Amino acid sequence: MNLWNETKSVPVSREMVWAAYKKVKANKGRAGVDEISMEEFDADRSKHLYKLWNRMASGSYFPPPVKEVGIFKKDGGTRKLVIPTIADRIGQMVIKDYLEPRFEKIFSPNSYGYRPNRNAHQALDSVRNNCRKTDWVLDLDIKGFFDNIDHGKLMLALEKHVPENWCLFYIKRWLNTPVQKKSGELVQKQGKGTPQGGVISPLLANLFLHYAMDKWLELKHKTVNFERYADDAILHCKSKAHAEWLLEKIRERIADCGLELHPEKTKLVYCRDYRRQSKYPVVKFDFLGYSFQPRTTKSKKTGKLFLGYDCAISISSKKRIANKMEELNIVGLTFKSIVGVAQFLNPFIRGWVNYYGRFRKHEMNSIFQLLRKRLIRWARRRYKRYKTSVNRAYKWFETVRKQFPTLFYHWQIGLCG
Repeated sequence: MNLWNETKSVPVSREMVWAAYKKVKANKGRAGVDEISMEEFDADRSKHLYKLWNRMASGSYFPPPVKEVGIFKKDGGTRKLVIPTIADRIGQMVIKDYLEPRFEKIFSPNSYGYRPNRNAHQALDSVRNNCRKTDWVLDLDIKGFFDNIDHGKLMLALEKHVPENWCLFYIKRWLNTPVQKKSGELVQKQGKGTPQGGVISPLLANLFLHYAMDKWLELKHKTVNFERYADDAILHCKSKAHAEWLLEKIRERIADCGLELHPEKTKLVYCRDYRRQSKYPVVKFDFLGYSFQPRTTKSKKTGKLFLGYDCAISISSKKRIANKMEELNIVGLTFKSIVGVAQFLNPFIRGWVNYYGRFRKHEMNSIFQLLRKRLIRWARRRYKRYKTSVNRAYKWFETVRKQFPTLFYHWQIGLCG
């Protein structure tokens, strides 16, 4: 690091690169097209960081191609993500850290995704409150959003807030970075798209939708409450007629911005509860892994049950957790005791509960009943005395729970399983 100096044409300092490196390292992540892992990068860290800083500070940094990978979506399809190299992720983080504070000053309070000090639970809280106030929801889904962001329109938004040419030319280079397919083929961009997986992509996406949606709604439709998390948005309408009218307006607006609402996934939803008893076919929508729908609720004041409209973990999220359990191969774990199994599983369980247990935690009980079955199967495979008797295995499990009530994280907070 002592090799570095500040006599460069672009104001990228060594401190900026070092701060970006620490964030990228904390986020972990896989190697890019150069196949250099974080461990390998760290083994020769000074050389890698000096080279990146030297090139960024002189304006001569050109990003390498990004590596494409596919992940399965909940609807059965595949989402294409990209992995930049570690050095490129650091470079993107430098610019992101530099620009984000000024964008935060203009972004809407109704935007929650990929922003400092804002999160999904805050968005869900807002949706819950607004569903109680208004009868209808517009559940918006933009078709292939990240793949279809128009570079020209995005650059216009950037130029409005970024006078620094060195920032703009680096962003242009990242937008035009070719994608390396699994076959090794390099695919060039065609003037649109910011790849999911890039460090700077969420910031650019938020800026694009700030003008395409947030600012437009706040100026043209001031009475409409809404929440946006990245490209997922929920709009609250007073009546069916209002919702239908607004849907057409926003469809036109999105089209003007070079995007398209997904025809199947975008829908109107009626928030039916004990006060709102009209008969409409669609009364449920999913948002950020939770399902909003009519639910039996207990009054805090009287203790009586009534029909409310609230959220809990969605069916698709439960399936995703069940698939993760399958992937973890709980039955085949080789730990000598249940204590080792608990220590291995608790970080996963804590993550599931902390996110999906924020609202109506008891709805997660079915997940942990599934976990209990897998743990009993583990015990029957591990201990000979339980191989021929399921009942004895269940009794053993209940004894463990009574003797060690804090062994598993979900036991500590009173969930079943």
